Amino acid sequence: MPAASTMQDTSANAYPKLRSHLFDDSGGLGYHLRALRHRRTLWAPFIAQVADWLNAWQAPTAHLVIIGPSGGYTLDQTFLQRFARITVLEPDPLARLILRRRFSGLRIEHGELDCLSGREGPSWLSRLYPGASLLFANVLGQSPALTEDARWTENLRTALQAHHWASWHDVLSAATPPLADTDRPLEPAADITTLATRCWRWPTQVCDHDSFGLAGHQDGLALWQLGSAQWQIVEWGIHAP
Repeated sequence: MPAASTMQDTSANAYPKLRSHLFDDSGGLGYHLRALRHRRTLWAPFIAQVADWLNAWQAPTAHLVIIGPSGGYTLDQTFLQRFARITVLEPDPLARLILRRRFSGLRIEHGELDCLSGREGPSWLSRLYPGASLLFANVLGQSPALTEDARWTENLRTALQAHHWASWHDVLSAATPPLADTDRPLEPAADITTLATRCWRWPTQVCDHDSFGLAGHQDGLALWQLGSAQWQIVEWGIHAP
């Protein structure tokens, strides 16, 4: 296994830095409370699916950088134990504390880079962690960058083309149950419209997270019942240089 990478001193004060916060539309304190309530019940089938994805991902580095894992509620310890060093980029201070306690036997450090800030964020991620594998932990589907900048996804792929990286991210969400079973992976879909009409029927209001096919291809789909009235369709994608 290659030696663990080190963070490069590339204009150390120039890169965008995370701003700590406890409240967020898709995370923060509300998400922690929801995890406490549902992690072992409603979330269990989805967490098992993520574990399968992660353990099948062959990331051949000693260093893993995880972007936006919150408290690590959907992360798998067996997968994490493969890495000698783990860096977490997470703005929520409570999430950082929970993550450390949940995986107390692992070497976890916290970085300051906000790689989702602006068009140059992915480039900074590549420059500061050149030898690491990168894991976006259900964060890209909530990133404003995807909807505010039509070129951001392509910039991400270009900036990270030399890295092993993976992401699971929301592609669709709705407040009504989908037609498919929530405990089974979904079949691949050619486009977002096909996926949406397969899972819901008009006049259901479905939110498109602008993240379909984000990795350039589709390696898995799963349903996640996030709450009593919230369902997400989550996509898994991996890239190898």
